[in-house]
Amino acid sequence: MIKAKLLGGLLVMITVFSGCKDFTAAVNKEVTAATILGNPDYQAICYGGYRSNTRENVPTVAQIVDDMRILSAMNIKVIRTYNVHYTETSNMLKAIRLLKNENPSFEMYVMLGAWIDCKNSWTNQPLVRNQDSERNAVEIKEAVRLTNEYPDIVKIIAVGNEAMVKWATSYYVAPSIILKWVNHLQELKQNDQLPKDVWITSSDNFASWGGGDKEYHVADLTQLMKAVDYISLHTYPMHDTHYNPKFWGILKEDATLSEKEKIDKAMLRARDYAIAQYTAVKKYMESLGINKPIHIGETGWASISNEFYGATGSKATDEYKAAVYYQVMRDWSNANGIALFYFEAFDEQWKDSKNPLGSENHFGLINLQGQAKYALWNIVDKGAFKELTRDGKPITKTYQGESKALWLDVKTPAMIQ
Repeated sequence: MIKAKLLGGLLVMITVFSGCKDFTAAVNKEVTAATILGNPDYQAICYGGYRSNTRENVPTVAQIVDDMRILSAMNIKVIRTYNVHYTETSNMLKAIRLLKNENPSFEMYVMLGAWIDCKNSWTNQPLVRNQDSERNAVEIKEAVRLTNEYPDIVKIIAVGNEAMVKWATSYYVAPSIILKWVNHLQELKQNDQLPKDVWITSSDNFASWGGGDKEYHVADLTQLMKAVDYISLHTYPMHDTHYNPKFWGILKEDATLSEKEKIDKAMLRARDYAIAQYTAVKKYMESLGINKPIHIGETGWASISNEFYGATGSKATDEYKAAVYYQVMRDWSNANGIALFYFEAFDEQWKDSKNPLGSENHFGLINLQGQAKYALWNIVDKGAFKELTRDGKPITKTYQGESKALWLDVKTPAMIQ
């Protein structure tokens, strides 16, 4: 009888709460990396909240709370970070916890990045690629601490960010270093020193994951692919409009199209270029007899550049092209069950502090004036940002919402020879 009463009471509670946010929040406590990655209801983005040209000016918890509300209004529910030793990361986790305490139905989960360097990185000493920087153990320890402190928020740990790709000459490491720390974290999971459902990965360039030059096809990479819970892959067609531009530009058969149609077709080729890199990694992984999920840890398109990608170069960077790339990549990833951590949420200017018009400062979907770039104009129109502010400024549109003004900055790429 007691069991029957308890069961009846439970059924009543389910009936009462099944249509409301509190019940949803209760269910969401069981959310794991396995359930959110590739789920189109859990859109992902890369996040950095720095407003100034130095990381010494750390965004406050209150500023990050505003950022999280803005991202939530964009239907973003998973964010990616890069370091754990900067106060920004702990402030971000505090901000999310604050929002969850304020509203139990609020959802924001984190892919926590532990930065990895080789021995003697950022010094005048000879670099030793197959040995750890002394900082690596500190990064990993802090990643573990934060994950255990915020198990309801941190769902993924990434060991390194583009730490194995050989063009990262200042710090890249041999795959054996990444493998060592991935194995360490997997052992902690097995020994109940980390939540068992936290997924461990490394977030790196497609070439580092075997999708490019065969010099990366080494035994330690094979073991790493076996050790991670999934592969986090980076792809940047925008950069290759300069470095490998065969896919870029206007085809001769498209010469009679309108300028917009020409650009749209070029952007579809950019999407296909990214898909080809994803496919190359998948084929290499499968050739080794490994079957792991592959998700996009980074891809993006800058809106401004005075470098190789700008008006005097490949003519790749402007808000229109960035918006098209954002949309076609979201459409493809959603349709194929692939998580896409788009780079990035907000512009940051510390990345190229000596060159304000450098592309690294302009990958955000929202600029430092609190203006939504063209990719988000439709969200502004829907009123999603109503009553939300960033540093006291309402979220408005770039170019004052004037498409004609925007198009003055859109340049058509050159004809492919």
